[in-house]
Amino acid sequence: METTHSVPFDSFLDRMRNPASLDLVRSIKSFIVSFSFYAAKPDNDGKRIQDFYLTMEAAIRDHPLWADSSDAEIDNALEGLEKYVTTKLHSRTFASSAEDVKMDQQISDKISLLQTFLRPQHLDIPPVLQNESSWLLAEKELNKINAFKAPREKLLCIMNCCRVINNLLLNASISEDHVLGGADDFLPVLIYVTIKANPPQLHSNLKFIQLYRRQSKLVSEAAYFFTNLLSAKSFIVDLNAKSLSIEEIEFEESMQAARLVDKAPQVILPTMDKVSPTFGNHTDPGTSTLMHQRKTNIQGGSNYPFMEAEAGELTVGDVERLLSLYKDVVTKYNSLCSNIRHLSISKTVSPAAQGTKDMQTEHDETQKDTSCQGE
Repeated sequence: METTHSVPFDSFLDRMRNPASLDLVRSIKSFIVSFSFYAAKPDNDGKRIQDFYLTMEAAIRDHPLWADSSDAEIDNALEGLEKYVTTKLHSRTFASSAEDVKMDQQISDKISLLQTFLRPQHLDIPPVLQNESSWLLAEKELNKINAFKAPREKLLCIMNCCRVINNLLLNASISEDHVLGGADDFLPVLIYVTIKANPPQLHSNLKFIQLYRRQSKLVSEAAYFFTNLLSAKSFIVDLNAKSLSIEEIEFEESMQAARLVDKAPQVILPTMDKVSPTFGNHTDPGTSTLMHQRKTNIQGGSNYPFMEAEAGELTVGDVERLLSLYKDVVTKYNSLCSNIRHLSISKTVSPAAQGTKDMQTEHDETQKDTSCQGE
């Protein structure tokens, strides 16, 4: 897989440190400063930066520092320029509109729901292409996308993810005699990997690449992989029961069950830095006495004696009891998730169509694959 380390950027910075590049440095810094004065308008911003790339390309080609340079060396300088400009302007250009932020959240929320029940067969992915280790590697590459600020590095994360999937398809065609179906095989796997990964700010990252990656670089393999991820995002945004191999009632009930789990209350325990300090065998007598009063004042006893406690009233001596209560709550919470999921499945599976053994198998697989944790 191609590394995201930018040798062109290092070379670009070295040239910019040369006193002879002072005119180029001034042009670049002047553009960055003036750009920052304007309110964010993504489409206009993209055009302005693309035009600046072209202006600077002409200036670099005519500059003495790049005299007699090859096309590859000029290209490296332009890659360095792109990274420098987009990194400096990242906070101004990335997810710069309220609409983009809203879309990111909507996509992330929908994917979180889909993760609880979506299976490869719902996307008609054949068993021969179901390879968890390859999918996990592809997910990891895609999830790196937000760790970088420059469009080239973000695009490389997408390309590395897609290359993993492409290699999976090639290996299946060789070892399993699977006839490759092109995009018919590739896109469903990419959609599934994207849902499993739920990459942060997917919409904004794709838009950022589209607007600020040099247009001459969005060609060939890069363009193919990038376009496929755009298609995967659009598919997820519009996804409903008709998009999948699933009964509509099962889809709706599974989504509803996922929403119920997502809305379940979270258990939050105080961190140790908020617990009252102790020194040797001595504790603050005021907080200890107050906690004792709270516990003894509960009529008939209570399974959760800390419900009315304040963080400052806790002592280290309460940790063991809190841990026990935490485990009890988590166990009950997971049991609730399991029962909700089981109820949804039992409503959609017809005993007349399938034997008892098939129902049990489906339930076991669902329990094994489904993540039932509040995000």
